[in-house]
Amino acid sequence: MLISIISVIVVFSMLILSHELGHFIMAKRMGVRVETFSLGFGPKIWSVKRGDTEYALSAIPLGGYIKMAGEEPGVERTGAEWEFSSKPVYKRFNIVVAGALFNYITGFILFCMVFMAGAPVPTSRIGRILEGYPAEKAGLQENDKILAIDGKDVRYWEDVIEILHKKKEGEATELSVDRDGRALSFALTGKSEDQKDIFGRPIKISLLGIGQSDDTEHVRHGFVRSVEMGARTTLNITTMTYKAVWFMLTGALSVKEVSGPIGIFALTGKFAQKGIVHLLWISAVISVSLAIFNLLPFPILDGGHVLFLAIEKIRRRQLDAKVQDRIQQVAFTLLIAFVLLVSWNDVTRFFVK
Repeated sequence: MLISIISVIVVFSMLILSHELGHFIMAKRMGVRVETFSLGFGPKIWSVKRGDTEYALSAIPLGGYIKMAGEEPGVERTGAEWEFSSKPVYKRFNIVVAGALFNYITGFILFCMVFMAGAPVPTSRIGRILEGYPAEKAGLQENDKILAIDGKDVRYWEDVIEILHKKKEGEATELSVDRDGRALSFALTGKSEDQKDIFGRPIKISLLGIGQSDDTEHVRHGFVRSVEMGARTTLNITTMTYKAVWFMLTGALSVKEVSGPIGIFALTGKFAQKGIVHLLWISAVISVSLAIFNLLPFPILDGGHVLFLAIEKIRRRQLDAKVQDRIQQVAFTLLIAFVLLVSWNDVTRFFVK
């Protein structure tokens, strides 16, 4: 439990700090005065001033924040060239999106590290046989290792799933397995059932009644291949996440399928207990997800600020500070309500038996 708690604190501090570092570096490059850069939140434990910026260490070690001159709506501005609000739209846009960009870069680098260090990949060994399904009736057993499906060699569980999930209802399947050094063959037909896809939508698939085991192989890749796989994984997570958001907005995906802070904390703790490579993997996923979430066009998020900038560009003048403040207050209330809802879902999913 202690390892899980420390791991969660370290991961979230690193990822949020990466986000704020993106804002900080870009603000400096765009000529905006950064008044405060804090590691952590809450009361300041220690601080030092260098130039125009106060660098602080705060009591709550979960991420950090920066405070830029002329940034907050409703705060009187002098019109000085170093103020955030005095900069052209494109410079403010660069500053706003830099946080998410740094999270993308962090996630991508972590994925590359995992692929180079050796990503744990489940093998094709069967971990469980479900009662009443074709696999049990055909005589398959736990610990059998699938060598081929319909004559096609398989090595990892993802290979098994990719082939079996393409099977149509009533279509026969031939498995070649290794059982304690003996090669055996089994012919069976899948059982059609209603299931849910990764977005929680109902689908119909043919099931044999087998589950993966805890047997894994660490598959290492070279630098170039790892970079390619890191980029593809980052892109795939981005695509799937935006699809999930769209399905949720259109009602095709239930909010119950969405995890919030509690669920993310719980998953991070579980991955931390499995080892450093697993922890790096979940950190990469969270980093990319944090970037995606922050770019959603919702007020108080970075994407909301981009939306305000787009409106300003069209109107050729900034929105009234009071209007922005009211919009953000409403958005903050809605966001808190959403977080409470998904947090309740997390509690029932992870802690209520």
